[in-house]
Amino acid sequence: MVYTRSVSYLGIYILFYKEVLTTMPAERPDPEKLLQRVQEEEKAALQGKLKIYLGAAPGVGKTYTMLQDAIEKLAQGLDIVIGVVESHGRKEIESLLNHFEILPLKKVEYRGKELHEFDLDAALQRQAGLILIDEMAHTNIPGLRHQKRWQDIKELLDCGLDVTTTLNVQHIESLNDIIEQITGIAVKETIPNSMLEIAHTIELVDLPPEDLLKRLQEGKVYYARQAELAQESFFRKGNLIALRELALRITAERVGTQVLHYRHDQGIKRIWPTKEKILVCVGHHAGSARLIRAAKRMAANLQAEWFAVHIDSPQLNPSKEKRAVTIQHLSLAERLGAQSLILSGFDIVNEIMNFAHEKNITQIIVGKEIRSRWRNLFFRSLPDEIVRHSGEIDVYIMTSDINRNKYKKKDKKSLTTPWKTYLFSITVMAIITGISLLVQSYINHANLIMLYLLGSVIVALFGEIGPSTLASLLSVTVYGLFFVSHPFTIQQPIILAVMLLLSQFIGYLTVFTRRQVDASRLAQQRLGTLYTLSHQLASIRGVNKLVESATDYLTDIFESEPLILIVNDNNKLVIQGKNSLKQALSEQEQAVAQWVYDMGQRAGLGADTLSSSDALYLPLIASEGTIGVLRIKPLVEKSILSPDQIHLLEACANQIALAIDVDRLQDKRKNTELARERRRARNTLLQSVSHDLRVSLVILMGTASSLMHNEKKTASTNIAKLADRIYLESEQLGHLISNLLQLTHFETETPELKKEWHSLKDIIIIVIDISRKKIGKKEINLSIKDGLPNVFVDVGMIREVLLNLLDNAIKFSPIETPVLISSYLEGGFLLVSIEDQGIGVVPEEINKLFEKFYRGQMITTQRGVGLGLSICRMIIEAHAGKIWAENKGNGGAIFYFSLPL
Repeated sequence: MVYTRSVSYLGIYILFYKEVLTTMPAERPDPEKLLQRVQEEEKAALQGKLKIYLGAAPGVGKTYTMLQDAIEKLAQGLDIVIGVVESHGRKEIESLLNHFEILPLKKVEYRGKELHEFDLDAALQRQAGLILIDEMAHTNIPGLRHQKRWQDIKELLDCGLDVTTTLNVQHIESLNDIIEQITGIAVKETIPNSMLEIAHTIELVDLPPEDLLKRLQEGKVYYARQAELAQESFFRKGNLIALRELALRITAERVGTQVLHYRHDQGIKRIWPTKEKILVCVGHHAGSARLIRAAKRMAANLQAEWFAVHIDSPQLNPSKEKRAVTIQHLSLAERLGAQSLILSGFDIVNEIMNFAHEKNITQIIVGKEIRSRWRNLFFRSLPDEIVRHSGEIDVYIMTSDINRNKYKKKDKKSLTTPWKTYLFSITVMAIITGISLLVQSYINHANLIMLYLLGSVIVALFGEIGPSTLASLLSVTVYGLFFVSHPFTIQQPIILAVMLLLSQFIGYLTVFTRRQVDASRLAQQRLGTLYTLSHQLASIRGVNKLVESATDYLTDIFESEPLILIVNDNNKLVIQGKNSLKQALSEQEQAVAQWVYDMGQRAGLGADTLSSSDALYLPLIASEGTIGVLRIKPLVEKSILSPDQIHLLEACANQIALAIDVDRLQDKRKNTELARERRRARNTLLQSVSHDLRVSLVILMGTASSLMHNEKKTASTNIAKLADRIYLESEQLGHLISNLLQLTHFETETPELKKEWHSLKDIIIIVIDISRKKIGKKEINLSIKDGLPNVFVDVGMIREVLLNLLDNAIKFSPIETPVLISSYLEGGFLLVSIEDQGIGVVPEEINKLFEKFYRGQMITTQRGVGLGLSICRMIIEAHAGKIWAENKGNGGAIFYFSLPL
């Protein structure tokens, strides 16, 4: 990570000075753009390079040119292998293939026949310097890892392998509808424009239409019978001219883009970024795909950013089928490079214009539906309303209902309202009529209108326009037949008309309100799902607990069996959580999960890759890359999740990955802090121990030297003093070593307490006798009440606590001041306090006194390593007691410890 960042900054400096030197005295380059460019270059350096030989039609010589160029590179020593190249019986191609190593094709059983396809795994294992793959738009046989050959090429590029391939212009996705208009043939095999955008080089293989037709007649493109059929349909001269123009245009746009990038990098002429932004309105109609492709072409020509937007309005009330088609159209827009969004709102035009002004859209593309004149009179047209409110924004209106009759029956079926709702509408009106007939003698007929309005509202609550309109018409008709006197007066038609308008208005308002509530409920459900999941994960720590909480939640939301696989230290995917012991993936499922982890893309059920699997696999992508895989297996076998569910599931996967990443970062931070604390403690220990050992050894050596050299001159009293000093220093060393051994014992294993019943007063008296030499002339006072019960303690350890506390009281108080030792009962505990009249404890240090190796700020001349009070705390806590310190009001400190009775 550090290495990569260093390379990034080095690249920034190089680009920065290059910009400055070549553009002075122009404006300073933007550091953010320089950083983005360096990062893009680093990302591109990790991927393989793609070269595409582009042609206007089959037979122009793409494969031949690709092999000829590869032979030159082969002569230069480049390791080149043939992944798949189809000669179609052409001898010149077969002769060129003899120069190369050819990877064996993969044998696939399909419908009782043995077929051959490109072997992706063999290519990945071979790791050649360059792989030649013909026919980029080819569709693979069902059952292979990818549905399309361009997806195989994409995986090779992601793995760092260089690929050279061939492509005809009719297979480009954004040109699909244009090709159909020119040739009359709908091309099924297409590649996304993103593959052209990531290509390192696009080389046009051009041949005039006359020469291509001559090659076709000579049998160099197809066999004789196939050539005749092709010349009658696709290979007409007009078609070839138009296709050649498209191929030249695609290549010219690519070259133009490269020129712009070169100018910007070299600072020859500063290129300002374009302000053009395009918005295309997308729906479920078949013509939306045509609008999207047109928007892609326009955006490519203008070098503009573009958006594909669908308005989820209660006015539309789309069915599940229509919603799925809309999501497919938005997915197509994403594949072509657009930013796709779904906006919610009641007024479609208002939402479109608000978004357009927010994003500074300059051009709007909208489809025009061919409608009858009476519909144009009574219903507003979306394109007309957008033009009316567009202001300074340009609006492009395109006919979006080509081949509309093909889908008319399907749309009619999807628009059909269940007959039960109409029957319910009739039933409600019949019930209200019966009630009205019963009460008409007690209620004014004019007041019965309210009952029929109530019925209209009840029917409208189903959210369907048709039944609501039927209820309004029935209410007016029945009321006019049964409750309006005859002959009619001038007021009665007016009453009926107002009643019809009012019931229609109330019905429509109720329907739209119901749909608005449904749309809001759906949006709230999405937000609520993400909020609940993030809230649950935020309060949990530990990868296993996070995984268990997430899988339990996903089980309820998606009615499925979720599994989460996390990479372990050996870089293998392992099932985490409570399901790790219950379930195990098959070898095939493990391979799918590993592919999703390696490539960072979803695969499995409902996806384009490995779709034969019975579960959907999603990558868990964190801040530093993919950390695992989420597997979702529907409870109903082969039940594919809807596009909305997949988008929601991807958002949930991101939340899970974020939570796991945060948990790992916190663990890493704790481990770092713990390691830092250990280093600090080790350094403190070494400094303190070396200081105390050195001082004690110097004193011992000096005293012993005095006895050795001045043995005869030294008086007996001086000898006794020197011997006493030697004893005290030896005792100090023994105490230091004893503290170190005790600390090691307490931290490596649980201490074994040898408890017995003892009198605390007797223990205190023994401690005073042992410390007599340290006490000297200092006065020790006892305040121990008679009749205190015995305590069940390890007498040796409690004696060690009292010795340490008494030693501190003697060290840190003047010799002329006394020390008071007290003992008394309090709340089921026996309390002991040792009180001195020294300088006391700095208030900020009271909570730190019992930490290992801590020595107070006031301690300057006293020796010690800061272990005594820490060992006291460990001993007292091992006895289920407590120890603490307080400052006295008039100076001095009191140390307390308690022992349970």
